[in-house]
Amino acid sequence: MGIMDRFRSASRSWAKTIVAFESPPRLREVGGQSGGDPEHATSQLTREDQFKIRLAHNDERTRDAKFFVEKRYGEVGYQGIGGTLSNSCPDSITLATYQGEQVIGTQTLGFDVGKGLLADELYKAEIDALRARGGTVAEITKFALDTKLTSKRFLAAMFNVSYIYLRKLWRYSDAVIEVNPSHAAFYKRMLGFKEIGPERMCPRVHAPAVLLWLDLVEVERKVAEVAGRHELAKQDRTLYPYFFPPQEEARITDRLLRAEPK
Repeated sequence: MGIMDRFRSASRSWAKTIVAFESPPRLREVGGQSGGDPEHATSQLTREDQFKIRLAHNDERTRDAKFFVEKRYGEVGYQGIGGTLSNSCPDSITLATYQGEQVIGTQTLGFDVGKGLLADELYKAEIDALRARGGTVAEITKFALDTKLTSKRFLAAMFNVSYIYLRKLWRYSDAVIEVNPSHAAFYKRMLGFKEIGPERMCPRVHAPAVLLWLDLVEVERKVAEVAGRHELAKQDRTLYPYFFPPQEEARITDRLLRAEPK
């Protein structure tokens, strides 16, 4: 069984819901120790006013995520998303955020496991420089969300789950993302990305892009310092104070690492 096959098998048993949270959220790990009556806790976790982050592990989830990305990209004028969200792709997974049974956010994580990354099409030299210094590089693509529901806590939960997969489970050292130049400031300010690739025309969406890079080793240090400490948000205006508290992140990570296919 290859690395991505093992990755998918481990993830599939928690594909129903990785984490659920309210808005404004009290983040809750599904299956975690929430106290009180277990049946009451379960009913709370499945309430329609809660958000749930899930792995798009089957054809139905994949279609839902793909349709949402196409809709959102079309609304901002992109002509196509290119590539694939299919779970048959051996080097990527898609995480979808739901409200009830409706997709309201997506991110696809691409893993550099031999076939390269989508970003290599425009920025191979820049990504090769990360590889040459010993870095293991992943990419974030097809990030889309319902902007009516946007909040720091909502965004933090989405990126926190991606961080768990990229850094805590698979120990990637670097992440890259191609973004429209007009959106680059958000990623720099809120997550600490740095621009390493100049503006070029991306043929997959027929729009300009720049390449941003995130040092996941440095993010791990940052998360250890401020995650779950909302009181620091006035001084630290990134998303990191809104990441899961350390104990909650550890439980999610441990559960995903131990998961057995069902």
